[in-house]
Amino acid sequence: MSLDLRTISGATGQRRASGAAAGDETSLPGIIGCSPALQEVIRTTRRVAPSRACVLIVGETGAGKELIARAIHDLSPRSTGPYIRVNCGALTESLLESELFGHMKGSFTGAVDNRTGRFEAAHAGSIFLDEINSTSPKLQVKLLRVLQEGEFERVGDNNTKKVDTRIIAATNRDLLEESEAGRFREDLYYRLNVVPVYLPPLRERREDVEPLVLFFLQRYAEQNRREMRKVHPEAMRLLREHDWPGNIRELQNYVERAVILGTGTELRVEDLPPQLRGQTPPRPIRPRGGSTDLSALCSELVRQGVRAAGPSSNDLYDRIVGRVERELIQQVLQQCDRVQIKAAARLGINRNTLHKKLSEFRLDESGAPAAGGAENGDGHDHPVGEGPAPSPPTESESPHDED
Repeated sequence: MSLDLRTISGATGQRRASGAAAGDETSLPGIIGCSPALQEVIRTTRRVAPSRACVLIVGETGAGKELIARAIHDLSPRSTGPYIRVNCGALTESLLESELFGHMKGSFTGAVDNRTGRFEAAHAGSIFLDEINSTSPKLQVKLLRVLQEGEFERVGDNNTKKVDTRIIAATNRDLLEESEAGRFREDLYYRLNVVPVYLPPLRERREDVEPLVLFFLQRYAEQNRREMRKVHPEAMRLLREHDWPGNIRELQNYVERAVILGTGTELRVEDLPPQLRGQTPPRPIRPRGGSTDLSALCSELVRQGVRAAGPSSNDLYDRIVGRVERELIQQVLQQCDRVQIKAAARLGINRNTLHKKLSEFRLDESGAPAAGGAENGDGHDHPVGEGPAPSPPTESESPHDED
């Protein structure tokens, strides 16, 4: 049975719109979804909005950070004041400084008039600084001063100006990691991070895919005067299972493409792009904030391995765990100069267990550079697969042996 926009999306959208207008704690204006992860974001947003605190929104590109920032402003006592948005990653340092703080006539080439900056324009309102991680160290000093003192000078001016502006910042990077790497001031990070709001990527809240698809289907069907109002169940399944490296922005583009290129009243599998139909390999997912956190990398590795294997696969353990184990043994052998006893100690396993794994993965027969060396009892090295067989394990060796 097809998913019908008129019976599902319409009722959900009307309920959420009326709930948001009535102050429903489970929704926000412009935010679509019902997953537990999104509900936590909504609760945090509603609690912080009435305050004066700085808010740092962390999330991948395309996840909807600007919608959260706008909701914070609209639900705050400053909602009648201006809401100013600045993309810090779109301008050079000099242009961004002038954009934020304004400049005086003649302060640099091209400054033909005095100009009011965005902080002045946002007085008594809110300013949203997107991609705050893109700012230079010089600008970070000025931003810190505005946050702490509420004052600054225009470029080329000595007169100090005072402003009352709430700062909402957003980043797609881990600012603490950026700070540790020397690219972001630690004091500015802690000043911005009064109330952090982490917006999970779409792949971590798959329950939100269906209402988002139906919402965008209605929007683009109306805009393009198409009758497409339903989604085939198999098409919806593929949409739910996609990893969405581009998040909501990617989903929005795919739905618009399907409406424009599709024929008939139903969004079908053939209307979806090749990468959703498994005809091109999926893009690797970058962990949150560009992090190299091992648990995040493992999670993505398993997710993509399961997806690549397909729903009918019955060898997931060998396909994923076996490959990782083989690669680990290969690399550790290389680091240990191909000496088995050293590699076993580094891996934390018994030497006989390692020997068994080498045979299981055929590393002792492949002749690959990773096929390491074994050290026998007399202190001499033998290439893997050659020389005398290892002696039986002693009692001191056996605690690590899983077999």
